[in-house]
Amino acid sequence: MGNLGDRLRDLGTLDALGAGDSAVHRLDPRAKVLATLAFIVAVASFGRYEVSALLPFAFFPVVLAALGGVPGAYLAKRILLALPFVLVLGAFNPVLDRQVGLRLGPLDITGGWLSFASMAFRLVLTVSAAVVLVAITGLDGVCAALERLGLPRVFVMQIAFLHRYSFVLADESARMLRARELRAHGRSLAWREFSVLAGHLLLRTWDRAQRIHLAMLSRGFEGHIPWRAQAAIRLRDVLFLAGCLLAFLFLRLVHGPRLLEALLTGGIR
Repeated sequence: MGNLGDRLRDLGTLDALGAGDSAVHRLDPRAKVLATLAFIVAVASFGRYEVSALLPFAFFPVVLAALGGVPGAYLAKRILLALPFVLVLGAFNPVLDRQVGLRLGPLDITGGWLSFASMAFRLVLTVSAAVVLVAITGLDGVCAALERLGLPRVFVMQIAFLHRYSFVLADESARMLRARELRAHGRSLAWREFSVLAGHLLLRTWDRAQRIHLAMLSRGFEGHIPWRAQAAIRLRDVLFLAGCLLAFLFLRLVHGPRLLEALLTGGIR
């Protein structure tokens, strides 16, 4: 039960972080959403073998996390949860692409390892940017910004309810596991019991979701969540978004590490 309790608390961590009051929290959610989308597009647009050119992009999520008070350990945990997907998608790259793509002294690095490293680093950058966005905005703020930016309401509602019903699923899981532990007297969970519990969990969450929906309808829910009103975009929001866009464009067109190396060695006069 300890691990499940930690996960239940984890679900509410982003909401707690989103309720903070820092300079980046006070930025308009639309500006932060657009800046994050531009960041993801810029990172995804690099070639498959690019690794070093992606390094300067790490400043965006790192600086926002530092200004917004997002714990580094929490951010690292979220990234680690996504890494298995990269391991599955890129596991065969080093086997299939054996052409030498980079030489570091006596060491030859094949294109497969370069593409695998590039894929992994892109995932770290994009996942960290998305997590930081929610942590400094709150999921409700992100959903409200997406709707005001023109995303169809039905998709926004799906995102919002997916987040809310994850708490229902976790709560029902905790109830079932607690009841099972009280009756099992320390006996480990067998695969047959796991399948039965999974089926009961589906039925219990479905039933509770229906009760929640009926309660919402009785309170006047009409298929739309009344988001908190957002003020007009201010000058600081425009400056933040414009600065991010210009920085991403510059880093996309100019190889940052090579430029820094040239400056330090006097290659540019």
